[in-house]
Amino acid sequence: MKKVVGLICMLMLVVGLAACGGSTDAKDTAKSKEIIFWNPFTGPDGANMQKMVDAYNKTNPEFKVKNMSLKEGDMYTKIPTVVNSGKNIPDLTIVHAERIKQYVDNDMLMSYDDYLADFPDIKAENYVPEAWNIGQIENKRYSVPLDIHSFIMYYNKDLVKKYAPTALDDGVVTFDEIQAAGKLAKKDKIDAVTVSWVKPTFLSLYAQNGGKLTENGIDPTLDNQQAKDTFNLWKDMYKDGITTKDGEDYFQKFIAGKVIFAPEGIWMQNTAKDAKFDWGITNAPQLSEDKNKMVNWSSSHQFTMFNSEGRSKEKTAGVLKFIDWVQDNSLEWAKSGQNPASLKIVEDPTYKEMPQSFLLLDPAEQKSLKIFDYKYNGYVSEQLDANGNDIIFGKTPVDKGLADMQKAVEDKIAKDKSNK
Repeated sequence: MKKVVGLICMLMLVVGLAACGGSTDAKDTAKSKEIIFWNPFTGPDGANMQKMVDAYNKTNPEFKVKNMSLKEGDMYTKIPTVVNSGKNIPDLTIVHAERIKQYVDNDMLMSYDDYLADFPDIKAENYVPEAWNIGQIENKRYSVPLDIHSFIMYYNKDLVKKYAPTALDDGVVTFDEIQAAGKLAKKDKIDAVTVSWVKPTFLSLYAQNGGKLTENGIDPTLDNQQAKDTFNLWKDMYKDGITTKDGEDYFQKFIAGKVIFAPEGIWMQNTAKDAKFDWGITNAPQLSEDKNKMVNWSSSHQFTMFNSEGRSKEKTAGVLKFIDWVQDNSLEWAKSGQNPASLKIVEDPTYKEMPQSFLLLDPAEQKSLKIFDYKYNGYVSEQLDANGNDIIFGKTPVDKGLADMQKAVEDKIAKDKSNK
């Protein structure tokens, strides 16, 4: 019996499959004709990505793609583990744009440069600039963008007509207009605006106030007047009783027709479809009506390849073929509510009818899309998400909250440096 098992193990190893020992290291996968593709698309958008992978595989490529969607937190925890161990390293991975600088600094990512000459369409002019530029570090290309996803604002058309009839005339809803609408709607127990995901809510206004996350690329700059002005504006609206309350399911309250404006991601459109009223999407709340001063917080899912000795040149070329195919076939991704980064999408008549398309079709809108590419953005995000609502809802004083967050980020950066 042992001889039979041993023979089976040998045969399976010959064809490049994992067998009789569990995990395979990088070298074991070198001859595999399968591209292992990790991504964090475990929500509804995961179905769209699976459809894209299936469509690509039907073209009968030499290297087919195996789609593996992991919970975002789990994926980011696993990445350094597998890269450091040299085992089970995916051939292709989607990561958020904000993480790329840190991965490059830690020498974890492979450059695309040696392969791009064979794929002339993968170049700057074919992608949204803000999404493309994030992957160019020290004159090397470490990522190619899938999309640029933004935090904008949903609105109830009936309530806008009743309480803010001119607010959308110029396509920009200002905080002054939101506050004016809130005063009118308050008597009817209608909220003017939702207090939603703190990170993009804060960062969008912070940038409008002239704030930066760092001045020198390393040290954070959270505890400053621009940050205080940002939190105080939201805190004042909450004190005035024109926002959703602490603990409320803010987007469901919007869906129920009890809120005029709801800042949220373009990816929430499938949920918005549950509403029994007509809704639209527009820019995030702005301080100014000037479109040239707009800021719409954005991020980008980026195709990356982590360093792996076992990935052959042929397989790497196969990865690029898939990325090149996605550039021409991104409508399915747009159907998930996202804005593909490939500018070829703007010529698609179906895409032009999608609510989120205004962000790419209008040059001024496209210019407003801002990715915060601070190397330690992840640490800032953790602090904002953990403490931002307490500041807005008056549980933590603004000055104390910002000072505490500044120190927490500084401490994490210091720990990072000490581990190198």
